[in-house]
Amino acid sequence: MSVTDTEILKKVRQWLHFADEDIRLARHALRLPSDIPYRLVAYHAQQCAEKCLKAYCVFHRLDFPYTHNISRLMEFCGKDASWLESLIDADELSYYAITTRYPGIEEEVTEEEASRAIRLAELVQSTIRKVLAEKGLGE
Repeated sequence: MSVTDTEILKKVRQWLHFADEDIRLARHALRLPSDIPYRLVAYHAQQCAEKCLKAYCVFHRLDFPYTHNISRLMEFCGKDASWLESLIDADELSYYAITTRYPGIEEEVTEEEASRAIRLAELVQSTIRKVLAEKGLGE
């Protein structure tokens, strides 16, 4: 059974929509008046980047493993993609995928780290959206 282009595009848009929700939530949480959960801000920023990279893989019909590792996902996007170089620092986000979710293994995330996580995720998000738009993905 073949997956149609329409179905692929629908899935890509779903991945991107979920990524948009993650970064929106991260930005919102960073503006809370008090008791900001910086670890969750960083976690949702990581999730945004991860989902954008997975959207790229889905668009290109690339199988990707169950992983939260940003650099591993970037490997699946292809070594020929020159835009990957601009995202090399985004691998910092991988740290927040697991360590921020479970007691006992986390380290405190600072406001500065949470803000950087958002900036890195936004870079991944804008880059992936630009690349996909150039390849014909319309909104």
